[in-house]
Amino acid sequence: MHIEAEPRKNLSENKGSYMTLAREIAPHLPLLRRYARALTGAQDSGDAFVVATLEAIVARPEEFPRHMDPRAGLYRVFHRIWESGNVELNGHAAEESLGARKAQERLRALAPLSRQALLLTTLENFTTQETGEILGRPLEDVNALLDDALDALDRQTKARVLIIEDEAVIAMDLSDLVTAAGHSVCAVESTASGAVAAANRERPDLVLADIQLADGSSGIDAVKQILASFDVPVIFITAFPDRLLTGERPEPTFLITKPYSPDMVRAAVSQALFFESTGNLN
Repeated sequence: MHIEAEPRKNLSENKGSYMTLAREIAPHLPLLRRYARALTGAQDSGDAFVVATLEAIVARPEEFPRHMDPRAGLYRVFHRIWESGNVELNGHAAEESLGARKAQERLRALAPLSRQALLLTTLENFTTQETGEILGRPLEDVNALLDDALDALDRQTKARVLIIEDEAVIAMDLSDLVTAAGHSVCAVESTASGAVAAANRERPDLVLADIQLADGSSGIDAVKQILASFDVPVIFITAFPDRLLTGERPEPTFLITKPYSPDMVRAAVSQALFFESTGNLN
């Protein structure tokens, strides 16, 4: 009897361990599916890797990296499966939107690890430290991978940029940073009405918008009017980020706080062009 009881006890313990773990990782599965789709470039293949990840966790819950945050641990297990490549795929579903297809073309041009580091830090908002733990790489390697990815994206994404900024010195600095990254500035406006007119005239590929403008008008209102006419990626720049985090309006995808660093602007521009977000304000 003792010989049979021990396996039953282990089975019960494993089941309890898995149920606890399942509750912890369940909220993060939609995000993992999004990441897997972005990484693989297709719904079917992305879902196949997620299913394989869950099967591995069910089979051996004791091997889940408990020293990590549950979400980071889930992505770590996913990357173990990804690195093994031992997943049966049933074809690749085509991306539906033009923006998604463009993003996948740019992703495929990046080195695999650079692509993973970029998506983990930009799309999934992991810190570089967490990204290193997920990929099993030291922090300095992650930083180098991100630099490589941003350099590659800078070469791929050349844009005409509209700057909405009422402070002349900041507008000049942003213009310099944009052109240094290989883009061009099609217009600089200091009022909402001027920005809307310039956008309709120039049809920019990207908008950098301050929140509070010289005549008391709002960069947010200007962006909403612009997005009513056509889709364009938007980055908001403000010294008062709390004004965009009130819960009274959709929050922007890309937000730069003043004072900003050149690297911060460069990364935000590359990310906005890469994912072609409209800032979630339309």
